[in-house]
Amino acid sequence: MKPLAEVLRPKNLQDFCAQTHLLNDAHPLKQAINNKQLHSMILWGPSGVGKTTLARIMCTQFEGYFVQLSAVLDGVKELRAVIENAKKYQNIGKQTVLFVDEIHRFNKAQQDAFLPHVESGLIILIGATTENPSFEINRALLSRMSVYVLKTLDEKGLMKILQRCLVHLKLTLDQASQERIVSNSGGDARRLINSVEKIAQANLAQLDAQSIDQFLQDNVHSFDKGGDVFYQQLSAFHKSVRGSSPDAALYWMARMLVSGCDPKTIARRLLAIASEDIGNADPRALEISLNAWDVYERLGDKEGCRAIAQAAVYCAVAPKSNALYTAFNKAMSEAKGSGDLPVPKHLCNAPTALMSDLGYGQSYRYSHDEEGGISNGQNYFPEALGEQSYYQPSERGLEIKIAEKLRKIRGEL
Repeated sequence: MKPLAEVLRPKNLQDFCAQTHLLNDAHPLKQAINNKQLHSMILWGPSGVGKTTLARIMCTQFEGYFVQLSAVLDGVKELRAVIENAKKYQNIGKQTVLFVDEIHRFNKAQQDAFLPHVESGLIILIGATTENPSFEINRALLSRMSVYVLKTLDEKGLMKILQRCLVHLKLTLDQASQERIVSNSGGDARRLINSVEKIAQANLAQLDAQSIDQFLQDNVHSFDKGGDVFYQQLSAFHKSVRGSSPDAALYWMARMLVSGCDPKTIARRLLAIASEDIGNADPRALEISLNAWDVYERLGDKEGCRAIAQAAVYCAVAPKSNALYTAFNKAMSEAKGSGDLPVPKHLCNAPTALMSDLGYGQSYRYSHDEEGGISNGQNYFPEALGEQSYYQPSERGLEIKIAEKLRKIRGEL
């Protein structure tokens, strides 16, 4: 028996309740469909937004040979068979449209196998992916394809799909229950359809908002530790901490945790934040973040996640400075661009008499013997480079005092 999602899959654009931004008559994609002049393309968007359905609808309106591969199940062997058939269809005047689901799962070498056939026009390649094509698709192949971004479905579109499910299953739900299901779907039509199908199969004694909530409470939220959703949520968490919003930081942390994210991933990001966005404005942030990770390792999820949350809040309210981050990047850039400049002789050790005779270590001033423990005016850079100033402390947190001391050391006061 076919899954309900397959049974209800739209067969034409009239029944396709999504992606109106791509399917208005002024858009190049809609014009290509109307004129039956398909081109190679990538359909990029999250799960359950209609990538496969849209590809199938486009191909039914194109007079040619349509074949589908899955990057999860198929490989170069299956592609070779497609290419051989494509050559046969080309001989009788028909072009081949090849749809590849989850094309990002093909490695770079496998993707290279598409390139000559897309370039020659033997096949029109339509790839569907949940991952950013800029990172997952070969640059040469991507340059020969148009990229269309599909969005998560809005409530209006999801409600239309829900109504089709209810009619097909002859199921009646009150408005509150319908809204619960739509909200729970997270913009994913497939998840919505599967939820309704399971509700129908469960034969619940009572079909109301409360029972529907209970049924859906174990639903797995959208999270893919290797994909775009992961990086988007982690980015939102990072930017919330950087922006001094402890509430938003806790929200995105909770979103990631309920979706199955490893708490240590969040702890690692906090360590990066403590160095990149707080730095010496509050050095305790690094210590507290490291301690939170240690608490998690010792106590496990419940208490450990609370410690990580504590560190997230501390980092969010801590004074912010990227002065250290900026200074280190400048130093790295200088080191890469300045070549192998020699260490000044006065900074070198002289472990042998010969090196001492050659001037190594001479004129070096031992800072502990200087007034205030600072050898003012001593140069610590290669002579050809001259004295540099990378680190410019902010006027926030501990860096206020650090900035004052550096002005004295640099002779600016």
